[in-house]
Amino acid sequence: MLVSPLLSDPEGNGAAEGAAGLIVKTPYDPNDALDDIPGIAHTLDLFLASQMVESEEYCSKSDPNRERIYFCMGYGLIQCIKAVMSYDDDDIVAAMGHAKHATTVASKYRKVSSFTSKLAGYVVPSLHTTGVSLVQSMTPVERHAELVYAESLLERSTLAVIYSGDWLAFVKEAINMRTSLNIYRLLYKYIKAMDDASPKGYDNTIDEHFRTGVYLGAGGSMLVLSLLPSRIIAIVEIFGYHGDRHEALAILGKAGGWTSESDEPTVPVSTEGLRRSLCDMALIVFHLVLSSFTFEGVDIHMADKLIRWHAKRYPNGVFFLFGSGRLALVHSQPQEAIKYYARAIEVQSQYRTLHHISFWEMAIANLALWDIKASLACWTDLEREATWSKAIYTYGMAVCLLETGGDARPLMERVPKLRQKIAGKSIPLEKLVARKARKFLSQGHLALPVLEMAYRFLAIAHAPRQIVVTKMLVEVKACLQNLRSKNKKRTPGYWDDFCLAKFLEGVCLRYVAYPDPDAIIEPNTCSVDDLAGMSQGEAADASISAFEAVFDAGPNIELDHHIVYHAHYELGRLLACQGKEDEAGEQFNLILSGKYLEVGSSGKKGKYSMENALHMRTHAAFEALGNRAL
Repeated sequence: MLVSPLLSDPEGNGAAEGAAGLIVKTPYDPNDALDDIPGIAHTLDLFLASQMVESEEYCSKSDPNRERIYFCMGYGLIQCIKAVMSYDDDDIVAAMGHAKHATTVASKYRKVSSFTSKLAGYVVPSLHTTGVSLVQSMTPVERHAELVYAESLLERSTLAVIYSGDWLAFVKEAINMRTSLNIYRLLYKYIKAMDDASPKGYDNTIDEHFRTGVYLGAGGSMLVLSLLPSRIIAIVEIFGYHGDRHEALAILGKAGGWTSESDEPTVPVSTEGLRRSLCDMALIVFHLVLSSFTFEGVDIHMADKLIRWHAKRYPNGVFFLFGSGRLALVHSQPQEAIKYYARAIEVQSQYRTLHHISFWEMAIANLALWDIKASLACWTDLEREATWSKAIYTYGMAVCLLETGGDARPLMERVPKLRQKIAGKSIPLEKLVARKARKFLSQGHLALPVLEMAYRFLAIAHAPRQIVVTKMLVEVKACLQNLRSKNKKRTPGYWDDFCLAKFLEGVCLRYVAYPDPDAIIEPNTCSVDDLAGMSQGEAADASISAFEAVFDAGPNIELDHHIVYHAHYELGRLLACQGKEDEAGEQFNLILSGKYLEVGSSGKKGKYSMENALHMRTHAAFEALGNRAL
């Protein structure tokens, strides 16, 4: 079993020793703005070591007049993280104000282009004066100002979209986002041009703090673009942007000197750039979180290396404890994951909102262990304190109460009223749980609601095989046995319940036959034969039969037509595990064709639940066929 040093509880918290005495130069001279970088590096060190309040206080004391470019940027970033964690309107407004102030301060240091040169650039793009040559003509302070301006503008725009929640705000802020992307792209072109011109292929005159900032912006934005649906990427590319995922990951990896060949980075702490840790965190988020709906470029071993290295540096670092917990969950070790999340709660109490991440992850990990009461406790904490998605938290409470025999009706009545919008669009998962809540209120029951939620949050995929066989499949069989005693014509939603049960049976049997490719199977684990009383091939055949039963009964579904499409997706993944890539591709193509599949007339009206999310996952799976296990 892989155990991170983050659970070892060494002395200290990982903050830079002796850095508490760092004093900024006064009086402040704008020409020496970069002399503040060691101070803001100390601020970041404190923050990553879970000393959040001390980090904020150091920023405030070092720049009481809020005039220092890097302290304004650092303080603004901290407030943005707080706002995103809390999702509280007051926090978001305050963070937007700090980010806006950072852009204002950065603007004072940016190189000013003349009106005529700007006008010429608008008329003839090739004459635009923001090319590599202009960046070369900048002073170091001006180059850093461009970087800080892009960072702060992007932070402010993102928060504005979250705060307003309407489409008009998204369109308005998209212009600012484009400005940031253009700056990042230009600065990265500058670095590449300078490196290409250097005999050694690396220009030592460019400082590492600037480099890592550009790597973070250019690599991060390129990575986000690579996650967009192909039809949107085609439009984005018209404007000169591209989302090459492998290039994006390579750019982010440059900050720490990470390679697939070595378990250690080539860039030591002594020579690292300011944003090196942020680049590493972006890689961890991609490999462990965004990998939930994509496959290309995902490298769990790289995530493991990153976390282990930072665990030694920040043994009490809450963000790396989160990473260690997610890594354990990806390895299908939910019990180990819960230990990390519990430790993340213990090591810091300054930002209560960070506890909510632990509660969320523990709720899912407990579902993977089929500990419904423990999961209910986590959903209850989230519903009481967290604000990101009250609808999902409340629904999580409700279905766990249903499973344990409690009265879920009052909670279900609240769910549809708690939905939110971001950029004018409803959150798909909130729409789904609202529909399920209304279904419960009209029919008085839901079939396998906890197991269905476990599927949505990949708790079945990350459950130990023994739990799948002895807990989850038992629930499915009990549901199917109960349905056999019902009158098919007189029972509301009979075929919806039957198809859901068969679908979940197929999913569970797939993971019995073929555990998640990143799961760590302990040496003393019982074999498939001993656990399930069937061979791997028999489990796979039974899974296929379950999915085919969904297709046969699909036209009788009244409401939950999405089950049919998800069954094709899971069948495709199972066929891929069996090496039948052509047949798997056929299943994926059925989904991506946009055609109505095995559904009745009621399923041929508009989109089905989670359609866009399923298309994204299906496209990712199709692209990964033959390249990696699914």
